[in-house]
Amino acid sequence: MTTVQPRAKKTTIVAACVGNLLEWYDFSVYALFAPYIAKALLPPSDPLSLLAQSLLVFGLGAVARPLGALLLGHYADARGRGPTLMLTCALMGVGTACILFDPPYAIAGRASIIVLCVGRLLQGISAGGEIGGAAAFLVEGAAGGRAGFAASFLQATMGLSNMLGALVAACVTAFLSDAQIAGWGWRAPFAIGLAIIPLGVIMRRNAFSPVRRVAARETLAIGVLAKRHKGSVFAALGLSLLWGAAPYALIIYLPLYVQRFFGVAPHASYVAYLFGNIALVAGSLTAGKLADRFGARRIMLASAFLLLILPAPILSMLTVSHGVITMIVVAALLCFLVSQFVGAAPLGIAGLFPKSVRASGIALSYNIAVSLFGGFAPAILTALGNVWRGVPSAALYVSIAALPALAALLSPAFSRPPYGPDGPEV
Repeated sequence: MTTVQPRAKKTTIVAACVGNLLEWYDFSVYALFAPYIAKALLPPSDPLSLLAQSLLVFGLGAVARPLGALLLGHYADARGRGPTLMLTCALMGVGTACILFDPPYAIAGRASIIVLCVGRLLQGISAGGEIGGAAAFLVEGAAGGRAGFAASFLQATMGLSNMLGALVAACVTAFLSDAQIAGWGWRAPFAIGLAIIPLGVIMRRNAFSPVRRVAARETLAIGVLAKRHKGSVFAALGLSLLWGAAPYALIIYLPLYVQRFFGVAPHASYVAYLFGNIALVAGSLTAGKLADRFGARRIMLASAFLLLILPAPILSMLTVSHGVITMIVVAALLCFLVSQFVGAAPLGIAGLFPKSVRASGIALSYNIAVSLFGGFAPAILTALGNVWRGVPSAALYVSIAALPALAALLSPAFSRPPYGPDGPEV
């Protein structure tokens, strides 16, 4: 558990969120350049098979998330939020370096596949420990009824990282030929990400220097969660299914999805992706403020219902026109819709757990859900194709994920007093 000096609040918010920014940036650029990564690092095959293989490796990072959540979530609860966030940043850097310097398959053969998988696994472990420690830190460090707004910066930084990824992708595709991108240009976004990571480590080291923590606790948090907080875990898992599925299906995968299944030009999809993530940033911060005023549960309930019914008609707009303007409108609507749920989610899920196991509770529930329903979303949607019985597959995927989220929000876990940043009494 941590306490934050008031004068350091702004600095610690930035430091807590910088790792999340780096995490989503690396995930974003991997998804954007998946076809080129596949051609360079995987065995020769037809384009669709190569893309599917690359996206399966992308999902490998999600498989490692629960392990990171278990180990780093416990470390955050036992040793402190600050040291854990330093460690996750360093792990992300090593994983990114593996991908950046991975030799081509034509030179290294199967070794290139192994290095790529190791890089994704390290990124997944890092991401698994990042969300729990950062969310707990922001909620606990906020004051004056602003916990929701502080925690919403986690999702706002996702939008900023996606914008950075889209900007880099737009520049790479604008200034390099397709052959140059396939040869070496796809590595440029990962070089940028690796260059930023030392700055993140330094920021966290400086920002967390005044942070005080309590004595270490040796009891593994997963045992406490299983014994005393089963209802909260299941509720958090239900919410996290939508928290994981919606950003992956409707934001991260959106450029590739509309290119492959709606014929949208790559450059147009990246421009729309950029505008969409502006809506994600603004919407996430707005949702955090609304969560402080009206309660996280109400905001999540309304937004989960809208995610159940609206993605299909929004995506169907592309069947009429897939020009740049239409693509921008679709991306902005989808990103804003997602932002209302994910912006309130950190506060909503944090309130389900007491401080002693909060980082572990958030990390485990979120990362188990992402490993099941989030990280493999691009590969699953690629296999399903554009539509399933007339409904865009990405919309159907998110609508299915909205059902357990709605059930969780109506469950007894949200009716036990006191519900809030300090969680249920234990």
